[in-house]
Amino acid sequence: MLEVDVSARAKLEPLGGKLVRLVDRSWLRKLPDGRFTTRL
Repeated sequence: MLEVDVSARAKLEPLGGKLVRLVDRSWLRKLPDGRFTTRL
């Protein structure tokens, strides 16, 4: 599981966009609860 400790929302928004792009490329998988995990 990918866990990132981010205190400011401003830092979280660009990270979320990168994670969504990785999901589109099938490198990651988004769980129903909104978390991301690796595709194994």
